[in-house]
Amino acid sequence: MELTLQKHIFFLARVFHFSMMILPKKMRPLLFLISQMAIFALFFHLYGHNFNSLSTKEEPKPMHVLVLSSWRSGSSFVGQIFGQHPDVFYLMEPAWHIWMTFTHSTAWRLHMAVRDLIRAIFLCDMSVFDAYMKPSPRRQSSLFQWDKSRALCSPPACNIFSRDMIISQAHCKLLCSQEPFEVVEKACRSYSHVVLKEVRFFNLQVLYPLLRDPSLNLHIVHLVRDPRAVFRSREHTTGELMIDSRIVMGQHWEKVKEEDQPYYVMQVICQSQLEIYKAVQSLPKALRQRYMLVRYEDLVREPIAQTAQMYKYVGLKFLPHLQTWVYNITRGKGMGNHAFHTNARNALNVSQAWRWTLPYEKVSRLQKVCNDTMTSLGYHLVRSEQEQKNLSLDLLFTWTPSN
Repeated sequence: MELTLQKHIFFLARVFHFSMMILPKKMRPLLFLISQMAIFALFFHLYGHNFNSLSTKEEPKPMHVLVLSSWRSGSSFVGQIFGQHPDVFYLMEPAWHIWMTFTHSTAWRLHMAVRDLIRAIFLCDMSVFDAYMKPSPRRQSSLFQWDKSRALCSPPACNIFSRDMIISQAHCKLLCSQEPFEVVEKACRSYSHVVLKEVRFFNLQVLYPLLRDPSLNLHIVHLVRDPRAVFRSREHTTGELMIDSRIVMGQHWEKVKEEDQPYYVMQVICQSQLEIYKAVQSLPKALRQRYMLVRYEDLVREPIAQTAQMYKYVGLKFLPHLQTWVYNITRGKGMGNHAFHTNARNALNVSQAWRWTLPYEKVSRLQKVCNDTMTSLGYHLVRSEQEQKNLSLDLLFTWTPSN
């Protein structure tokens, strides 16, 4: 701006000097006054133009993160890792509202609706829930598992807790449940990162439009877990997952024998997780860099290091109080028996619990339906009950994913 201003002033000075030489003396004071006013006006014009260009400069776009996983894979814990960060607006499984609205549909028929819901939430447009919720009066507690979101328990959604606190689900539910639904959108717009955890995508292709959308800056964290551990956990939550399992089975629900249904559902889940992982390999390099694969077992073995990697990947600082929280919540004494709860537990023991609680007959059958997925994602198969219960035998490949 300074160089441009100098050029204009130099030009006006030359014009003024030339005019002073040819004009009568009586006109020269008036010319001097006019020239000063012109320089003054020129200065403010150029300064104002430069100021406006600075003020209209685009602010950094929010980072949008999709934690992509399946039921009982440790995704609630990973969601909390992101959700407890003071820079993150987090919602857990918003597509639950779609699935519970169309309980007789199939996962594939609902894919587009789920994707459009996710896109709208990333852009903080919460009117998208109008089609899947009862009419007003509506509160933020109308959202599925809303109390898992620290952002909905701190300003501007709820003024009880500060943003930098680790907020428990119980306290959030008790003190912030009566806030109006409008605060959800207001809160969303006040964060630099919007993170959604979702278990209702079964291929990556449906997400391509979101990955390619420059307004979203979408990054995917794909969380996988040993299918044997998933199967064992699903057995303890059969009732809670009944409707979801029926939607996953779709038209096959009435055709598959009841005792075979858990294996059919696991076959669909395993295949979808493998297809998502493989689909990434065919993406352009720029889009592959928007994908991060995380194995639950790696996370519970090295929670601090793995969390640091996830935070770095999405541009978050690993704050000291979060480091303490991650360490404590993975080194508790509990075994995580409550569905959808993230409490202190011995996460490493939980990840291995299937080895001493699941009959080998079930393990063997499950390994057959999930063989390709387990091999591709780095899980050793067990060939006998002795191998299964030999805890000194490490069943996890040490590897670096090829994405």
